Amino acid sequence: MVRREEQPEHAVKEVMSRMRAADLSQVQVLDLSQNFSVDSPPFAYYEGPTIKWVKKLAFEGVNAQLISSTNHIATHLDSPLHFYDPGPDISRIPITELVGPACIVDLQQFGIGDYDIYGSEHFEQWERKYDIAIERGDILIIHTGYHAYYNEDWSPATREQHPDAGPNLPRCFLRHPGPRAEFCQWVLDRGIRWLAVDAISTDHPFNTKVRDARPDLVPEVEAKIGMSLEKAFPWPRDYQATHTILFPKGIYHVENVGGDVDRVLNQRLWVGCFPFRFKGGEAAFSRFVAFVQA
Repeated sequence: MVRREEQPEHAVKEVMSRMRAADLSQVQVLDLSQNFSVDSPPFAYYEGPTIKWVKKLAFEGVNAQLISSTNHIATHLDSPLHFYDPGPDISRIPITELVGPACIVDLQQFGIGDYDIYGSEHFEQWERKYDIAIERGDILIIHTGYHAYYNEDWSPATREQHPDAGPNLPRCFLRHPGPRAEFCQWVLDRGIRWLAVDAISTDHPFNTKVRDARPDLVPEVEAKIGMSLEKAFPWPRDYQATHTILFPKGIYHVENVGGDVDRVLNQRLWVGCFPFRFKGGEAAFSRFVAFVQA
């Protein structure tokens, strides 16, 4: 394939002559992202962010900061490189793949709550209820409601949808629902482009390192899901299944969706994820947005 910069000048001009500016005056952009700040909480065994002021307006005539952080904080895109080398990394995911049609599925309406397991049956139930098909090439956005317990900000829609919204990091990190490995095969069979979730992880917390960090909660989890963790999430075979099974197939995900997500539940619309162009990046902080009719 000829790279764009190597194409003959007349070919480039021909392509550009066919390009026309799109009229977006009737499109509203909704921010479905969580804030990033020095108080953004890290995942188990990850370091949190530090932010230092290196210049101040009063003394140097400019404000400037130095940030140090792991990538898996606030709203972020995991590239396949996170669990699968050779990747691709963040910079090698085409921006055209990060914008497209999506279905935003609210699982709370089906009684999915603390520690629960969700699966393909819940998404097919959603399709029947709303007469909306999750089509091949769609982005699947999973709304669990657990973004309401993150400690950053809560939109009016979130407070209306979740009367108990507010910082509750134990519930946010330890109790959000998640899938078993079987869900990953359904994602592959349905041809879903990529996933997004309003929780800390696309996996069940007790199919992550949380299981090591909080072994005291294992009896409580097993009582809620009605089976042993070894049966639900056999390690190492199914460990972090949405990462280890889907990443090698090129299906990545956005974690920690939030913001105005409660304004766009249970519908098809277009969304976009916009990480910085991070060469070698296994993940990247991102702005995640929905495009709706103004």
